[in-house]
Amino acid sequence: MELNMPFSRIEDAIEAIARGEMIIVVDDEDRENEGDILIAADAVTPVAIAFMMKHARGLVCISMTDERLDELDMPLMVSRNSESMMTAFTVSVDVIAGTTSGISAGDRAATIRALVDPHATPLDFARPGHVFPLRANPQGVLGRQGHTEAAVDFTRLAGRSPSGVICEIANDDGSMARLPQLIEFAEAHGLLLVTIEDLIAYRRKNEQFVERIGLAEMPTRFGDFKAISYRDLNKGVEHIALIKGDCRKGTRVPVRVHSECLTGEVLGSLRCDCGEQLEMALSIINDEGAGCLIYLRGQEGRGIGLGKKIAAYGLQDQGLDTLEANRALGLPDDSRDYLAAASILRDLDIDDITLLTNSPAKLEAIQECGIKITGRRSLLAACKATNVSYLLTKKEKFGHFLDTAWTLEAG
Repeated sequence: MELNMPFSRIEDAIEAIARGEMIIVVDDEDRENEGDILIAADAVTPVAIAFMMKHARGLVCISMTDERLDELDMPLMVSRNSESMMTAFTVSVDVIAGTTSGISAGDRAATIRALVDPHATPLDFARPGHVFPLRANPQGVLGRQGHTEAAVDFTRLAGRSPSGVICEIANDDGSMARLPQLIEFAEAHGLLLVTIEDLIAYRRKNEQFVERIGLAEMPTRFGDFKAISYRDLNKGVEHIALIKGDCRKGTRVPVRVHSECLTGEVLGSLRCDCGEQLEMALSIINDEGAGCLIYLRGQEGRGIGLGKKIAAYGLQDQGLDTLEANRALGLPDDSRDYLAAASILRDLDIDDITLLTNSPAKLEAIQECGIKITGRRSLLAACKATNVSYLLTKKEKFGHFLDTAWTLEAG
């Protein structure tokens, strides 16, 4: 069979959820590689539950937010989760009023509707029961790429109660349906088929992840700038943007997205080039007469934090490079994200930039957030005996755009 059915647009899926319809959500083939039926919890009916029981055959669950589950006093099913996908099951429940055994489609629909009823209280539910609430990651699919989070994200984006009912789709023989069977299922039942990957991309490009806090003039030794502070709505930390001139009217505006480095910028550490890159960027923007520097806090040590960064330095003292040290500590190579930076650029109405960076990963990540990058300019700091290994690792293992003759001369 040819897999010629295209995935539906996320916008169309959001509209379907808003109308109270069901869709199919597929995750990555390297993850569960499964598809779930999804319907908004506040739109569920006995007919919808019966359809899931008859045709999908999986476990009927309801994805909910931390806040709502806390209101209903529903703790996690286990304190130590050893399930492969770390799905956050809470205790199972049945609504008490108006139900019998709790297992019928009507009883389960009644329980689900009660769970999203703002007037319901913990005393309205019997535990254990036949409906399985799931606690979604607070950041949705940006924090965990699961069906649980997709259900909450889709319903929130659709303007409904942020809670969705999901059920895995199985084949007639009981095996899990994979993409070819999911396409057949979607065609047979007239359901939209979407991917979590596309939902992630949609959120990255369309949502704002910061809120503006303050605005002030900021004279510096590099020149005069305007400072705007922001609060990160995902992480709670505060960032700052330094703006020179009117960036909205120009194209290919020079922009530096700079991650916090206390050791290099405050303590004067010579183990990295962060402080020098920060100063170079501010000088370039001032000389150009227009541009923006976004200073992202909470990203120390490529996102691992100050304490673990110092621990990684200790391993580097023993002969490991910066990449090997992270891995020896069981940490990601680079755990930074640039959602806040992209949101700040959108808030400032800056949409065509020349990115001041040596990092191809940063360039790609910012583009994935919907920012148009039409140019790139390297920031080549001085290479010293104390940071040559670090810089060569960035070039050879992270693919940084560093001048070959410059690095070889330093070595």
